[in-house]
Amino acid sequence: MDTLNEQQKNHLRTVLEAREQSLRDEIRREVNLQDDYVQLASEVPDPGDLSFANLSIDLGNAAVTRDMTELRAIELARKKIAVDNYGECISCGYPIPYERLLAMPAAERCAPCQEAYEHTHLDGMKGASM
Repeated sequence: MDTLNEQQKNHLRTVLEAREQSLRDEIRREVNLQDDYVQLASEVPDPGDLSFANLSIDLGNAAVTRDMTELRAIELARKKIAVDNYGECISCGYPIPYERLLAMPAAERCAPCQEAYEHTHLDGMKGASM
């Protein structure tokens, strides 16, 4: 099994740290924007302004939720690096290729297992909507 060497792990640590900082900055920006939209909505402007403010708040909440989920995944990846099981697919146990980790440093699955996971969950969602 190919495993990550120390140079690759160090580089991926740096990539994870940079992504974490970027996400934290995005969350701060989004929260500040939401404060502006909440103020706009509370001023009871015309219905169009209120509708826009509410939509903006909803979209902002979705963005923050997405970013928080990624932050949790980054934290998990950092813990895995510390205990030396980073880069191991949680589905099949084989190493996740370095190239995939470069693209998605918090990836928990190799590409084939991730594809199978998405198909399984997508199929479950289709059945629930009928």
